Amino acid sequence: MATREQWNTKAGFLLAAIGSAIGLGNIWRYPYIAYENGGGAFLIPYFIALLTAGIPILILEYSLGHRYKGSAPHVFRKLSQKWEWLGWWQIFISFAIITYYVIIIGWALSYTFFSFGTRWGESTDTFFFGQYLGTTDSFWEAGGLQWNVLLPVLLIWAAILVVMHKGIRKGIERASKILMPVLILMMVFITIRAVTLPGASEGLNVLFTPDFDSLTDPNVWIAAYGQVFFSLSICFGIMITYSSYLPKKSDLANSGMIAALANSGFEFMAAIGVFGALGFLAVSRGIPVNEVADAGVALAFVIFPQIINQFPGLNSLFGVLFFGSLLFAGFTSAVSILEPAVAGVKEKFNLTRRGAVNWVCGSAMVVSLLYTTQGGIRYLDTVDHFINQYGIAVAGLVEVILIAWLLRKLDDLKGHINAVSDIRIGGWWNFCLKGITPIMVSLMTAFNLAAEWAKPYEDYPMSGLVSMGWGSVALVILLAFVFQNIGWRDPAIRLKGGRR
Repeated sequence: MATREQWNTKAGFLLAAIGSAIGLGNIWRYPYIAYENGGGAFLIPYFIALLTAGIPILILEYSLGHRYKGSAPHVFRKLSQKWEWLGWWQIFISFAIITYYVIIIGWALSYTFFSFGTRWGESTDTFFFGQYLGTTDSFWEAGGLQWNVLLPVLLIWAAILVVMHKGIRKGIERASKILMPVLILMMVFITIRAVTLPGASEGLNVLFTPDFDSLTDPNVWIAAYGQVFFSLSICFGIMITYSSYLPKKSDLANSGMIAALANSGFEFMAAIGVFGALGFLAVSRGIPVNEVADAGVALAFVIFPQIINQFPGLNSLFGVLFFGSLLFAGFTSAVSILEPAVAGVKEKFNLTRRGAVNWVCGSAMVVSLLYTTQGGIRYLDTVDHFINQYGIAVAGLVEVILIAWLLRKLDDLKGHINAVSDIRIGGWWNFCLKGITPIMVSLMTAFNLAAEWAKPYEDYPMSGLVSMGWGSVALVILLAFVFQNIGWRDPAIRLKGGRR
């Protein structure tokens, strides 16, 4: 078996790990989640969730990849041959995500271009959903390929292929070293400009005024754990794969804490910038901030163009900076989402890296064409909702239960972490992973299921939710078991086996 690739520097690994965690959701999801769940008071459950679930799982995955030196399926196979499927489940979750994630990056690329001269016009809603996406009238009306979307998506795929072909050091690490500092500088500029706009204080007051009564609402705590869980790139193979490229002497505990806190710091800064800008828009229109606050694609591609239109000057520059930040955040996350699948396929089928990249990216690109149709945004929204709510969360729950309770590997892995780390972890780590994390993820999943049955997601037809929503969740699990039953082509891995 060929020598495994390694990160060139610790800084390169950290920037890649932080770049994976800092994605589109940091900019458009976290600010709204905080606003909806107690404002400034939300920071209390958020940081408790970070300390009791986010950082413990992140360090756990660092230890798995670093100790067993392989992709997620390889690592779980080494733990027990019966559990290889869990690694493939995480990989197929990543695969499902990248097929639509790259579409949103394509939108960001388009809007970076549209920022020159604010080409989206005054009716930003009509422009985005009508002129740009060409959205159809009903769920099952797919329409044709929307070339406005397809062309930038193909450009993004071409850039991703270049980076992925170059490997860990010359590709992912080098891209992260360039894009992450630029992204942070862009977000600093956006935040400073946003908070100095007239009316920005109104938005910041809405965001940070604490509602301590909300801390008695279990939904707020569920939201905090959900945000931490989904924003750290944990439980879908990324951090296991990334840490497998670390040298033998690598400080795992310190790296995990730095990556988690850097991600949280970026989220916090993005929230300040977003709500400062929303306050400006609300005051300029003479309406309350809650009437312009929104989350997701509407915030990024409808509300923010409206904000940019209202700017007293340098409208195009602010547009380029905002959508450029989405582009860079999305791109560094995209290559990290692809890497687990590339590593897994490369090891399973004994391929060259170039061959694995071509197979994985080629397959994902073909699937992504579905989301470039005129009905694509509904399909994207449905798959994203179900894969995130019932793919990542449940896969993480199974991973923690397997390691902590079934295989009882926590003490063994803790010893490995402490042997290479300056910061030693103790009993709190075991307690969190054995108790708090599985309880909170189970509650989160139960609450989500209850909400699902109470009201169909976005009032989409049940046929669509079952086939494209629950169907996508079932498909990734089915493919996981199929791939487990395919023999390993690399004889070095095949002969090593694993625990039975």
